[in-house]
Amino acid sequence: MPFCPGCGHGISTRSISEALEQLGYGTKDVSIVSDIGCAGLVDPLFATHSIHGLHGRSPALGVGVSLGIDNSKKKTIVIQGDGGATIGLQHILEAARRNIDMTLVVFNNMLFGMTGGQMSGLSTNEFKDYKQSADEADPYDVVQLAHTAGAAYTRRVNHIANFTPALKEAIATPGFSLVELASLCTSYAMKKVSEYQEYIVEEEKFLNDRPVGHLPLRQTKPLIENMKGLDTLFGNNLNGRIGVLIAGSAGGGVQSAAQQLAQAGILAGLHSTMKGEYPITVGTGFSIAEVILSKDPIHYTGLEKSDVALIITEDGFKKVKDLLAPQTKVWIDDKAEIESNYTQKGFSKAGGKKGAALSAIAYWLNESGVFSPDALLKVVENHKYATELQEAINSYKKV
Repeated sequence: MPFCPGCGHGISTRSISEALEQLGYGTKDVSIVSDIGCAGLVDPLFATHSIHGLHGRSPALGVGVSLGIDNSKKKTIVIQGDGGATIGLQHILEAARRNIDMTLVVFNNMLFGMTGGQMSGLSTNEFKDYKQSADEADPYDVVQLAHTAGAAYTRRVNHIANFTPALKEAIATPGFSLVELASLCTSYAMKKVSEYQEYIVEEEKFLNDRPVGHLPLRQTKPLIENMKGLDTLFGNNLNGRIGVLIAGSAGGGVQSAAQQLAQAGILAGLHSTMKGEYPITVGTGFSIAEVILSKDPIHYTGLEKSDVALIITEDGFKKVKDLLAPQTKVWIDDKAEIESNYTQKGFSKAGGKKGAALSAIAYWLNESGVFSPDALLKVVENHKYATELQEAINSYKKV
């Protein structure tokens, strides 16, 4: 478990798993949708489909999953904390109003545990007094609110022994169900569950006899039906597939360079995917991209280990060093202050700060012979910065 010692989220998570198992659901029958916050750490704990949402928005994602599947033999489980529940309260009420077939489990520790223990909209007045909070507004009763909005089943459970039975009942109920579980935060509340019991709201349970909400199906044209694809203009020498990792810093053109490599791969007759990652700060820190080039269709876009790594800066190297396998062919820009035995090349010296990634890609293409760097030149020929990009690509000759 990734939670702090004694955190109540652990037993809540186990109880969800036990309830699903006892109801006979298989791992592929369940979609777990999580939120941001401590409750959002559950993603890797379930051997099911999983989606990680934005803070408070996980119920909205759950609605989309449930309506899209529209199968009573499958189950959508949404997990969020009390902070997420109050930040995205309207999403809960909308799911309840439409009685969408899904179960929302709220881990209520009455505070924002991941950001320092601030009070939430579900913090009781007694708990706020204990925490000496200046918030004098009465808390929401999310169980009562969801019931009033039209949920088929809503319940608050405070005692650990009742978690699994209550969850089984909720999950087995057709339509929208919400279960609020009392969860102790040992870091910002108190250390004992017995002490915590003095501050929580009494248990309650409500039922509504309503039909399950469905989305009427209609025939529409695929969104990409009229989109023009990229024609094969170049040959390639690839056997099988290859995963390319490009790692640099924000502002270094890593994402656009990776996208151009993926497009060039298509022009060379290959299947290709591109996936980028960078911090929320966007303008600072690392920027990495994964490109897969393959003779066959690509069904999973992630790279567990890369075949090729082009490292432009220290920021990028720190982020991806664990993805470098012994067989990975690695080239590092010689201006990056990285102590290693990897081959160093003057990508930024040749292509400049913003052109280093493209220079590195063109260099690798020329060295490997997977396909010609001319495919890259073709991709950028109509770009508004075509001249600069072409110069960066051709700079590989100077590396």
